[in-house]
Amino acid sequence: MQIKLNVVVGAIALLSGAAAMSQEVVVKIGHVGPTSGAIAHLGKDNELGARMAINELNAKGVMIGGKKAKFELLAEDDAGDPKQGTAAAQKLVDSKVNGVIGHLNSGTTIPASKIYFDAGIPQISPSATNPKFTRNGYKTAFRVVADDVHLGGTLGKYAVTQVKGKSIAVIDDRTAYGQGVADEFEKGVKAAGGKVVGREFTNDKATDFSAILTSLKGKKPDVIFFGGMDAVAGPMLRQMKQLGIVAKFMGGDGICTAALPELAAGTMADDQVICAEAGGVEGAGKKDMEAFKAKFKEQYKLEVQVYAPYVYDAVNVMAAAMVKAGSAEPAKYLPVLAKTEGFKGVTGVISFDNKGDIKNGALTMYTYKGGARSEMAVVR
Repeated sequence: MQIKLNVVVGAIALLSGAAAMSQEVVVKIGHVGPTSGAIAHLGKDNELGARMAINELNAKGVMIGGKKAKFELLAEDDAGDPKQGTAAAQKLVDSKVNGVIGHLNSGTTIPASKIYFDAGIPQISPSATNPKFTRNGYKTAFRVVADDVHLGGTLGKYAVTQVKGKSIAVIDDRTAYGQGVADEFEKGVKAAGGKVVGREFTNDKATDFSAILTSLKGKKPDVIFFGGMDAVAGPMLRQMKQLGIVAKFMGGDGICTAALPELAAGTMADDQVICAEAGGVEGAGKKDMEAFKAKFKEQYKLEVQVYAPYVYDAVNVMAAAMVKAGSAEPAKYLPVLAKTEGFKGVTGVISFDNKGDIKNGALTMYTYKGGARSEMAVVR
């Protein structure tokens, strides 16, 4: 009799467990960034932002359509390479992810966006700023930062009106991001009445810039703008000092990282570098951002580089759309995601326009003092 009772109790437990499992929905969130290569520190920063958001969502016990959601992160490395980026995108599609956060670079984000669009999978980039990303008509593409038209144009105007640059030189790394932001910077300089005395280019893996810097030195620029990433900007700053070039050095979000002083090997003078992050918070919002950075450092023993907070917000915006739609199925929550309005994140208020761009995106201007980033102003 006791044996039969044990069997019955065991069967009930199994059925209860099965019922509980049936009340759980697994939500797969893909993340893609360069976690290998020269800018791996930026890709890992982004991935950790995603992990933090996923862990917190699971701890909260988020419900979607009456079922407890179990969020899983599927992280892929694109090494900042477009071909590897599309391969990573296809792998996530084949894994039937519910949504994707990424990629980091415009050069990988844009080709990958076609793959996600064809599969009907929503994609939010936390850092791709090339305007083309949201202008291809892909209704699955969103971003939570301002684009290069705003970022590059604002920096170009700033170089003329605030830095008082009289002779401005431009260098880009020929990537979708680097060339794009440099083009917009140049337009901004000219629109503000400034003069561009030279335009040179390199690539995103270069380490020797003596030829292009020597060419520009002869034109005596007082401002040099670089469209590219910090892994190239650091050595470029070292070589500028070696050549005796004392110009201000400007750039976009790609150089505006916590790692730049180390990459420049201590050769940066205070206030020499001026850069902009494609995002920013003001007033009371600063407390939320500082709290995030403190929590991030406590958990991972690392400083936030640039975009971990934007990844964190992107994951939460996507999850909020799923909750509101009552479904994690891409086709069902995508229309809700597109109508996101007034979502309060650690990076500020997030609302999307009809292209998938963030409305009224902010920029934060930074310089460096004593080997650390120092905020100058938030502009819109």
